[in-house]
Amino acid sequence: MERKKTKGRQKIPMKKIENKDVMLATFTKRREVMISPAGKPHSFFHPTVDAVISRFQNPNMQLSENTNLEANAARNKVNSLKNRLEELDAIKDIVIAKKSSYEQMTRQKDWWESIEQLSVDEVYNMHHRLNQLEIEVSSSIRYESFEV
Repeated sequence: MERKKTKGRQKIPMKKIENKDVMLATFTKRREVMISPAGKPHSFFHPTVDAVISRFQNPNMQLSENTNLEANAARNKVNSLKNRLEELDAIKDIVIAKKSSYEQMTRQKDWWESIEQLSVDEVYNMHHRLNQLEIEVSSSIRYESFEV
């Protein structure tokens, strides 16, 4: 039986990476790293690392208005991106539903086949689809006539 070549998942101690090349590669791979390639502490959200350090150094100091504005702007951007993601997820669900309905239609009997060969449910289904098609075509024609 061959032994594992790796040490597996281990706890890595938090310390500054001294080698600049390794630090750059680590930072680009994982944004959770503490030190950026420029040597500054990395912070994704509010409060920034600088604000936390200055609060520890000066406990009576209040956050500046500029810091609060930056935090609100970042929070608003995250919320807008979250809303856009939810919209895209809804559109994706609609597209998947349409695709499955189109696939189901192609598996069914074609509309040009004889109606006598269809069952009662298939006739009702075909009637419903033809009505839907008629509604879509008429609304499309009305829309096109308004555009001209």
